[in-house]
Amino acid sequence: MHLYIAEKPSLARAIAATLPGPYQKGQGYIRCGQGQDAATVSWCIGHLLEPAEPARYNPAWQKWRLEHLPMFPEHWQLTPKDSVKQQFKVLESLIRQASTITHAGDPDREGQLLVDEVLRFVGTQAPVYRVLINDLTPTAVARAIKTPRDNREFRSLSHSALARQRADWLFGINLSRFYTLSYQQQGEQGVYSVGRVQTPVLGLVVERDNTIENFQPKPWYRIEGQFHASEPEADPSPFTARWLPDDTLQEHLDEENRLLNRGIAEQIVSDIQGRPGHISESRFRDRPEAPPLPLSLSVLQIEAGRLYRMGAKEVLDTAQNLYERHQLITYPRSDCRYLPEEHHAQAGQVVRAVSRVATELEPLTASLDTNRRSAAWNDKKVDAHHAIIPTARATANGKLTAAEAKIYGLVSRYYLMQFAENAVHREGRLTVTVLQHRFRATETALLQPGWKILEVRQKDQAADTPKAPLPRLETSEPVLCKKADIKERTTQPPSHFTDATLLSAMTNIARFVADPELRKTLRDTDGLGTEATRAAIIDTLFRRDYLFRDKRYIRATDKAKALIAALPDSIRTPDRTAVWEATLEAIRRGEADPRGFISQLQEEIAGLINRQPAVASTDGPTESAIHCPKCRAPMVQRDGKFGAFFACTRYPRCKGTRPLENSEPEDGTSQKPIPCPHCFSPLVRRKGKKGWFWGCSNYPGCRQTLNDNNGQPELPA
Repeated sequence: MHLYIAEKPSLARAIAATLPGPYQKGQGYIRCGQGQDAATVSWCIGHLLEPAEPARYNPAWQKWRLEHLPMFPEHWQLTPKDSVKQQFKVLESLIRQASTITHAGDPDREGQLLVDEVLRFVGTQAPVYRVLINDLTPTAVARAIKTPRDNREFRSLSHSALARQRADWLFGINLSRFYTLSYQQQGEQGVYSVGRVQTPVLGLVVERDNTIENFQPKPWYRIEGQFHASEPEADPSPFTARWLPDDTLQEHLDEENRLLNRGIAEQIVSDIQGRPGHISESRFRDRPEAPPLPLSLSVLQIEAGRLYRMGAKEVLDTAQNLYERHQLITYPRSDCRYLPEEHHAQAGQVVRAVSRVATELEPLTASLDTNRRSAAWNDKKVDAHHAIIPTARATANGKLTAAEAKIYGLVSRYYLMQFAENAVHREGRLTVTVLQHRFRATETALLQPGWKILEVRQKDQAADTPKAPLPRLETSEPVLCKKADIKERTTQPPSHFTDATLLSAMTNIARFVADPELRKTLRDTDGLGTEATRAAIIDTLFRRDYLFRDKRYIRATDKAKALIAALPDSIRTPDRTAVWEATLEAIRRGEADPRGFISQLQEEIAGLINRQPAVASTDGPTESAIHCPKCRAPMVQRDGKFGAFFACTRYPRCKGTRPLENSEPEDGTSQKPIPCPHCFSPLVRRKGKKGWFWGCSNYPGCRQTLNDNNGQPELPA
């Protein structure tokens, strides 16, 4: 018997529809054909197996005790999930009867693992083949079934998923128990769950909320000059240019190069008003812009969140319905934005299907050329799955909901863009120099919309007041500053996260990493979580009372802020977790050892639990524990702007701090600590944007800073 194992019933039905009849439906399977052509199609329902609970390894581990931590299984075990035991028994019986097996899990690492783990658990000597199905239309399914591959080719993909599964167990079980028990010792209730991915995501939200809460607005000043050509034959049209920050004024600029000193702004205005200058740079060009690539799941979620304010999980569920029920789009849990080159031959058929399903797009297809080949078609960029695109199916299975119509339209627009002309922008730039001051004026206009006619427009762009074009002046031409003005602005805090911006942060996690080498490495990874798990991670944080919604914004609860304040940087920041994701990707490519990854993770978890000063045993804190001077709760070491210090684990409800005792400053000197003149805690030497300075190690309890003088703090007389 030839057994096909699909990841879910919808895919099993699509496979059975392409096999010869007659068909016989059974409990958990479909029999197809007769005689030598007979085959059976069965399915998983997601993961039929799950990692065993701690008590399966050791009965003593059933109770939450600090002395049992860390818990590292010697031999990993799986158990059938209670909710799907019946389907597991059906599949187990079919596997034992099969002479040939075809693995038809979804084309990603979880889809690979959830069938592989069942085959390993049951055991089989039958040859196993693999088919990758991205599209549930009959033609696409039949084509995939005719081109099976040896399942052993995907062994490293399964190893990557298994390493991820075990890492999540180790990290989540051990650290959730550790921090929950620690908080229970302080009289807190409930479970404080910690996750390998969820906690750094939570850390992003807490950090953003704290930044907004502690934000101190500052005035800054924009200088604008109005210029015109001073030669009679030149273009007399006036134009406005903005002052460009001068390197010699760095101490008066913030990190975004905004001028903070009004006196200097007034001096610059006085210097240039009515003065002659010249054009030091003149550049005008028509710049073509190629269409964006088709969508991956993360980009689809970000765009749908931005345009329609749809949550990440809502987008994923809607896309999954379009894929499974309606068969109108290809596999939605894709992290790829490229297409196989052979798919280009289907372009005309797909475009016609889009015109019938999304009739509002039909007028926009008239100017498209399906012979055009954008950068999207590239076999070298396609792995297990390709970008999300419409299928050639021209009718939905029932009426589309409003959400389904929006997601289908968005996927279709990005596909249709591949056959539109480039957009062309007319760009201009003039740089003016008056004395030592430079000013810049820019212009941009859309000369030819091209693919941009397919963009979703949130407002009537025609209503925008067009800017006057810049005069076409050449380099070295003289100009005159007619007048200059100062426009006062106030710095604004960043916005709270939304579904779209949080997904964008998870996808582009390198932006939130301080270490430049690590940031460079992370630009090549997938970020925090995977395309298929990010929506579930955010949803989990809501269910565990870590996040709440404030209109369209995502905010952190007090429980979340207290947990993140107590965690060391290696858990709450994205740096190491994102590196782990990169390691899992390396395992998938066969370039890293999963056993080495798990061993290193175990060492790290043991170190995190054993080095914590907050809790040492179930009998209470040890003598070396550090307690908050305000509430007597345990404290944890933190790194602040001015050095390391101890902070209360009940932050933000308690903001008690202690300096590090007998600590030597990491200041590049070998001298003994110098006491702060304000609170007598050790001073630490730090290198900031403007050079070396000295700050109190008791920061933020004490904010004393001193200038540096050849490695020594300049103490007050």
